[in-house]
Amino acid sequence: VFNDPIHGHIELHPLLIKIIDTPQFQRLRNIKQLGGCYFVFPGASHNRFEHSIGVCHLAGELVETLRARQPDLGITDKDVLCVKMAGLCHDLGHGPFSHMFDGMFIPQARPGYSWKHEDASVAMFDHLLVENDLESLLDQYDITVDDLVFVKEQIAGPIESEQCSSQMKSDWPYTGRSIEKGFLYEIVANKKNGIDVDKWDYFARDCHHLGIMINFDYRRFMKFVRVIPVNDRLQICTRDKEVANLYDMFHTRNTLHRRAYQHKTSNVVEMMICEAMLKAEDHLTLAGENGPVKISHCIDDMYAYTNLTDHIFHQILVSTSPKLKESRELLNNILKRKLHKCIGQTQPAAWKSKIPKQEYKLIANEIVESLEPSVLAASNLPTLSSDDLLVDVVTFDYGMREQNPIDHVRFYLKHEPQKAQKVRKDQVSHMLPGRFTEQQVRVYCRKLDEPSLKAAWK
Repeated sequence: VFNDPIHGHIELHPLLIKIIDTPQFQRLRNIKQLGGCYFVFPGASHNRFEHSIGVCHLAGELVETLRARQPDLGITDKDVLCVKMAGLCHDLGHGPFSHMFDGMFIPQARPGYSWKHEDASVAMFDHLLVENDLESLLDQYDITVDDLVFVKEQIAGPIESEQCSSQMKSDWPYTGRSIEKGFLYEIVANKKNGIDVDKWDYFARDCHHLGIMINFDYRRFMKFVRVIPVNDRLQICTRDKEVANLYDMFHTRNTLHRRAYQHKTSNVVEMMICEAMLKAEDHLTLAGENGPVKISHCIDDMYAYTNLTDHIFHQILVSTSPKLKESRELLNNILKRKLHKCIGQTQPAAWKSKIPKQEYKLIANEIVESLEPSVLAASNLPTLSSDDLLVDVVTFDYGMREQNPIDHVRFYLKHEPQKAQKVRKDQVSHMLPGRFTEQQVRVYCRKLDEPSLKAAWK
């Protein structure tokens, strides 16, 4: 039994406890849920470990609610256990400082390499089972190969392999569970509309630790949840009167990104940590299965990845190697609050398309070229190069880029509980957003001396 500050006392299945009591799962104690936010919000000290247990708990609550309310769905004890297992293991693949690692570090350390943390979650799950001899325990609870595939598909989506290639070509991409139980894939990571227990936990947990009030009430949502046929497939739906509550949920997501996840200071902290790790990439290795492994290549070696956590920050900080001098200086600057200075932010015109990452450097070049050397000289200010500026383009949305996620939700009426239907935005309120995504361009200056900052502000 776990006493959780968000959900109270949580009781878990013995198999789940065995998974928790492994080095591969325990590493999540050393990965901050919100990465660099802890350097801005002193309460944001929570880790992926407790979030994973919370998602496991909520996954169980939701699937058990559906089973009790609609016995005809045929949800079995094994279905419940597999959904809980997916919730517990969905974040096993996160790297140091969570999304900084897969969103910033890997794309720069290994350009063009297609990877996301869900891929590592699946690989780490397989590694965990083998390394801790849990196969016999799986047999004890009648967990089959198809059940394990089901767990991994809930985490990362359809798994491509030769043995399921024929299935992949069919109308149903999953192999762990049949189309009749397709709604089970919407519980942990909902690819249809983003309403899932992962969000429910991190909304509640993050707001608790950040000191931000939350409007969305997942407990109320669970009171009205039903599985209904939608285009010949079963889908999780809710009451029509809950549509405003769901808009609150996505508004909460947007608010958290604006006030915390994409905070200009926490973002620059993560950029500096990322830069320090990139500079250390060729000079720091971890022990892998077949020898030393570079930081960015740990994602291909679960032995090494098991030991790659936020501790990399202090590993670099206390190192004595001259080759890590620049990395140490960057991390020391974070501790001394000598951060790259945000000199301004703006929004691109609404009609402009999304700014891709490869254009960030071009923006810095344009800013530098727009400064007339004579103007700077007249003010006795130094000239700046594009390397002195750092451009960060942040995207805010409701979780589905340009789309309104509520368009992908289906609702039922009180007197027609078996009929799913859409609820249009104009039926809810005329004060809801007209657009569901926007970008913000932020410019930082690496130099902190007053003349350079004045030149940058010009």
